[in-house]
Amino acid sequence: MKNFRNIGIIAHIDAGKTTLTERILFYTGKEHTIGQVDDGTATMDWMEEEQKRGITITSAATTAYWTPKIIRLPDQEPKYRFNIIDTPGHVDFTAEVERSLRVLDGAIGVFCAVGGVEAQSETVWHQANRYHIPRLAFVNKLDRIGSDFFMVIDQMARKLHTIPMPIQIPLGKEKDFIGVIDLVQMKAIIFEEIPDQEARSFRIADIPAEYSVQAQEYRHKLIEALADQDESLVASYLSGAEIDINTLINAIRQAALSGKVTPVLCGTALQNIGVQPVLDAICAYLPSPFDLLPEEGTNPDVPEIIGTPPRLRNKPAQRKHSADEYFSGLVFKSATDRHGELSYLRIYSGTLDEGSTVYNPRIDKRERINKIFLMHANQRDQLKTASAGEIIAVIGLKNTATGDTVCDPKHPIVYESMTFPEPVVAMAIEPKSSADREKLSDALSKLAHDDPTFQVKTDEETAQTIISGMGELHLEIIKNRILKEYNVAANVGAPQVAYKETITGVIQGQGTFNRKIGEKEHYAHITVTLEPDRAHLQPSIQNQILEKIPKQFLPFIQESIKSSLLSGPIAGYPLIYLKATITGGSFDSAKSTDVAFSAAASLAVADALNKAKSITLEPIMKFEVITPEKNMGDVINDLNMRRGVIESIDDSGAQKRIHGKIPIAETFGYATVIRSITSGLGSFNLEPADYREAPKQK
Repeated sequence: MKNFRNIGIIAHIDAGKTTLTERILFYTGKEHTIGQVDDGTATMDWMEEEQKRGITITSAATTAYWTPKIIRLPDQEPKYRFNIIDTPGHVDFTAEVERSLRVLDGAIGVFCAVGGVEAQSETVWHQANRYHIPRLAFVNKLDRIGSDFFMVIDQMARKLHTIPMPIQIPLGKEKDFIGVIDLVQMKAIIFEEIPDQEARSFRIADIPAEYSVQAQEYRHKLIEALADQDESLVASYLSGAEIDINTLINAIRQAALSGKVTPVLCGTALQNIGVQPVLDAICAYLPSPFDLLPEEGTNPDVPEIIGTPPRLRNKPAQRKHSADEYFSGLVFKSATDRHGELSYLRIYSGTLDEGSTVYNPRIDKRERINKIFLMHANQRDQLKTASAGEIIAVIGLKNTATGDTVCDPKHPIVYESMTFPEPVVAMAIEPKSSADREKLSDALSKLAHDDPTFQVKTDEETAQTIISGMGELHLEIIKNRILKEYNVAANVGAPQVAYKETITGVIQGQGTFNRKIGEKEHYAHITVTLEPDRAHLQPSIQNQILEKIPKQFLPFIQESIKSSLLSGPIAGYPLIYLKATITGGSFDSAKSTDVAFSAAASLAVADALNKAKSITLEPIMKFEVITPEKNMGDVINDLNMRRGVIESIDDSGAQKRIHGKIPIAETFGYATVIRSITSGLGSFNLEPADYREAPKQK
């Protein structure tokens, strides 16, 4: 397991993630030809929509093997196994990045040498920070006009709040970019074309004289940065003694694993320059599961027959990353295709055999593993067994959802799940005929199961089916998949804002249910207090009267409150930014039932909402607009007319980057507008920020 590397490729859209991944597959021998994103032949972009648009929509997993070619690592087996996940760059598909990062041990951040640290680069970088993932950085596209490696280094330090540590610098610039200077071994790595082949060979040479001073300067900066992290290097640094290469490699590795610094490499993946050194760096500097601390979780509060003594329930628990531990894993993705439903699984401990039974604590059910696969995009290699450190896919988890833990039935554990942003755009969809109604329902059910940021609901007043997602592109792709992939004839409305509601003050509500149903009387009484809570987007439910009402009724009360908050008093939008507290209640030992307490809780919430002052909220987006300087005035005027608030303007070569916030209602169709204003040279990026009070309708 010390030679496993579970890594993800993360970046802004068009930075070159999939292009780098395709080169990795080629040079590791996984693929015999190089897939091209622009030609629609990329292995990892296997969906029709991905190939047509030239973007990654779903994260794709694969496995490859590599023997280091440049860095000779001591005391290691010669071959390393990479479990790779290529993630999307567009913000509409940020859930794919979130759930991938949750199960990865390391990542490569790809940055465009012209665009620098772009908006979505910052977003995915901070997502990786939340999971404490060590990273390498790869500055790509150094053959492009206007590329600037050192500009990207400066932006990384300012925007990402990391210490970028170049372990390479470019050899040549723009069209004359031919290789990299390795600051660890102080050698030039020159890449040369091979006649009649797609690939390039490389040779290691002495550093050209004209680059000697710059190479020495950045070598000193490298050692100085390492000395700040590793006290054992300080004496050598101060004395000016030459540091052994293996010592230097180990120091870089330890600094990278600490998360305090980011080793930076460079190249141009499209031209096959710098890929092999990246593969070596993954082996040398990113962690294996063996390097990780035990995975933290909790003992679930489940019946005693599962094997957890009551005194240990809901207490912290952990599993070592070892095949000798009890089995545990986290389901981080579901995907439905023509073969059935696949559950993607990161195994943290133990082994998993085909035909074995696993336990899901969330639903308190056991499920059977029918088949195990090693995935290569949408291709499958069947396995009989898998063990700790592996990323696999399985068939058989019919009731298990994204974020669920599966584990040994006799030794349960629950790991931290993932949280996903709320959808901000909605549209109506309806079948064209009654024959398509069931097909549409089936398609929506499968799509919602696979995508945590895609939601489906029925408008009670109009009986319309409303689908919600993270943006116009997200819903457009969902629509196209419904029409083409699932072959459903449907009418789709225009995108609409997914509004929310909230309350502005503290209010209390009472609910009493006292009714005879059939031959049985039902009684319950509940008091609920609602109050604003801007600290948490989703409503939280707390209980202050546990001793007054038997514990078995509490789940029914909480579920009823949660359901009641899905429809606000103004227009039926879901309520957010509030806290509900069960502050009072009573029961009758002879007449109180689950049904009565569910009904009483619903009545209490309705009573409170009827008395509360409520407001409608609209989703606000952070934006980054990139425009030529000559068009900046027109772009700013247009943003102001759209209720945009400008927060900062940065230089980006010959272009300007405008940052701020804007209501999503004002961004529909903006892609066409920005292209028109800037003669096709401008672009923009949106990211969910928060919710604010919507203007009153005229």
